[in-house]
Amino acid sequence: MFNIQRYTADKAAEWNRFVAASKNGTFLFHRGYMDYHQDRFEDCSLLIYRKNKLFALLPGNRKGDVFVSHQGLTYGGFITDQRATAEHLCQLFDTVNAWLKADSFRKVVYKPVPGIYHTMPAEEDLYALFFRCHARLIERDASATIFMPNQIGFAESRLSGLRKACRERLTVRESDDFPAFWKILADNLRTKYDARPVHTLAEIQLLHSRFPSAIRLFMTYRDDTPLGGTVLYLTSQVVHTQYISASEQGKRLGALDLLFHHLIHLTDFHRPYFDFGTSAIGTTNELNAPLIFQKQGFGGRTVCYDWYEYDL
Repeated sequence: MFNIQRYTADKAAEWNRFVAASKNGTFLFHRGYMDYHQDRFEDCSLLIYRKNKLFALLPGNRKGDVFVSHQGLTYGGFITDQRATAEHLCQLFDTVNAWLKADSFRKVVYKPVPGIYHTMPAEEDLYALFFRCHARLIERDASATIFMPNQIGFAESRLSGLRKACRERLTVRESDDFPAFWKILADNLRTKYDARPVHTLAEIQLLHSRFPSAIRLFMTYRDDTPLGGTVLYLTSQVVHTQYISASEQGKRLGALDLLFHHLIHLTDFHRPYFDFGTSAIGTTNELNAPLIFQKQGFGGRTVCYDWYEYDL
């Protein structure tokens, strides 16, 4: 019923067209985004055809004898369009699992696209994971998300910072000054967590140049001095904060409180969700209580980003 082909560079245009027309794909699955770190991962993405027409995509990479969908992305899993039904996905998993097993894979780590990114219901894969693959939930990360048509007001702690920022006459504007923001971000991560941003400055500038309308930087200023900012990833349904950071002065002056008041209440991105991303401590996946407290103070409530695993 299905014909499977490994992704090769000559199929990039076909791949990208399908992502754009899918019901659960985002620009993170565009090959211009996926391939920026192709040197780090052994790509094993699949194109699945039905009756000679492209029916689904499966972004993925090989990690030894484990297929991961996809190790370099926040989420992955099957990308489908409105034709896909629960029955189709059950059959699709059967076919793909047999193909992966024949290619010496032993296990699959599957990271479905969270529902807030879907343009229409697209959880057929979750149904098939349970009934066909007997998959185990191995990771669940908590993200703080605002449903824009039904917002919660800012907590008093955030309103206090907002009032302080207004008294100091801070301003918010969109910027292309990624080097200035990256210095604030890198200093914060090094000091607090002995960590570095997932993307290097060169990588985020490259991705911004490829997706200027989808990857945008907004910063808070005192006069012309940047105090903090956020890198937003805009998909069709979600405004997602990929990075958030403020300098020590920015923290004292409420720079982020003013920034998110501006983005949530004064900027109309025409998306139903504003997602602050997950709040985990390093690679432990334990809840970073201070971080999620701040995000919930802006009105965010929990959406789960899940990982599943099953044996072949």
